[in-house]
Amino acid sequence: MLFQVGGQGARPTFFEMAAAQQLPASLRGALTYSIGVLALRRPFLHKVLDYEDEFFALLMLVLETHSLRNTDASFSESLYGLRRRAAKIRTKQADIRSKSSDGIQHSSLEKRQRVLSVVVLPYLKSKLHSIYNKEREARLQASLWGPGDERFEDVDYFDEAEASIASRTSTETEATIRTRLAKNIQKIIGVCYPWLHATTEGLTFTYQLLYLLDATGFYSVGLHALGIHVCRATGQELMDTSSRISKIRNRERERLPGPPWLKAVQGALLKCTYAVLDYAQTGLIAAVFIFKMMEWWYQSAEERMSAPTVYPPPPPPPPPKVAKDGIPLPPDRTICPLCSQKRANPSVVTVSGFVFCYACIHKYVSQYKRCPVTLMPADIDQIRRLFHDM
Repeated sequence: MLFQVGGQGARPTFFEMAAAQQLPASLRGALTYSIGVLALRRPFLHKVLDYEDEFFALLMLVLETHSLRNTDASFSESLYGLRRRAAKIRTKQADIRSKSSDGIQHSSLEKRQRVLSVVVLPYLKSKLHSIYNKEREARLQASLWGPGDERFEDVDYFDEAEASIASRTSTETEATIRTRLAKNIQKIIGVCYPWLHATTEGLTFTYQLLYLLDATGFYSVGLHALGIHVCRATGQELMDTSSRISKIRNRERERLPGPPWLKAVQGALLKCTYAVLDYAQTGLIAAVFIFKMMEWWYQSAEERMSAPTVYPPPPPPPPPKVAKDGIPLPPDRTICPLCSQKRANPSVVTVSGFVFCYACIHKYVSQYKRCPVTLMPADIDQIRRLFHDM
C-alpha cells in the first residue's frame, strides 16, 4: 500500500517528507487514544499507558527493523514508496571493501545506526519531554503552595506518634543517594532541555526550509549526520526488492534445523510472522481508522438516543373574556376601543393583551387602575409600546 503525494523525479517533495515524518507521531496519538478508550472496560490496559513511551518504542523497533531490513526505508517512508540511499561518494577502494566481509560489517553497522536514529532518538526525546513536564509542574506547585513537606505544616491530620513516624520515613527516603541523584538529574534536565529543544527545533526548521527551497538534499539533521538521501523508489526497484525478500525468506526456511515436522511448524510460524510484519503498516492505520469510525458511529447513535424528545409547541392560551361592564371591542381591530379612532402609538396592556392608543390607555389606567375591556387590575408599568415595520 503506497501513498503518492505528487511530484516528479527521484527527489521526494516536501509534502511527502513532511507526511512521512509526522506519521509516527499521529499513529502514536491514535494508538494511545484507542488504548485509553479500551482501558475503560479493560483496566489492565492502564499498565500499557503507564509505560507508553516504552511500549511505543518497542513496537516501532520491531516495525522499523523489519522495514529497514526489507525495503531500505523507515516504516513511514516505505508507506510513501521512498527509499534511503547513501550520499557518500565512494572511491574504488571503498567499493572493493564493500564487497568484502568488512563491508558487510559496515553495512550492518549502518543499519543499526539507522534503527537507532528512527527509534532510540525519538524515545529519548519523548522521555526528556515527559521528565521536563514533571519538573515544571513540580516547580509550579512549589511556587504556589511551597515545598511538599511544608504544605500541611499547619494542619494536624495525624497524632504525634504518626507524625513522627511519617516524618522519619520521609527523611530516610529522601536521604538515599538514588533519590538525590534522580532529583539532580531532573533539575539538570529542567534547565537544559528548553535550550536543547529550541536548538533541535531550530535546526529542523532550517533544514526543512532549505529542503523546500531545493538548497540541500537532506531533510533533517539526522539524515545529514548519517549521510543518507531519501529518494523515490522506481517500479523496477520495487520488483527487485520483492524478489530479494522472497529469496531471503526461502533461504531462511531452508536453514531451519530439526526433523521435517518441526521444520513445517517453524516454517508456518515464520510465514505468519512475515505476514503480520508485512501488513503491519496498512493494518495499524486501517485498525485505527476503523476504530475511530466505529466510535463516531456509536457516539452519534448514543447522542440520538440520549437527545431530549422534541415536542410541538403548545397552542396559545385563549383570549381573555370581555367583561359585562367593560368597554366593548370594535369590529375593526385597528380601532382603539377607548377613542374609537385609528390607534396612534399602539400599546398593549400585558394583563389582558388588548391594544389601545398609548395616550388613551395611559390616562385610563392611571385613573382606574384596570384594563378597560376585561376590568382586570393593571398598572402603568404593565403598559408596553408595540413597534412594527412599516
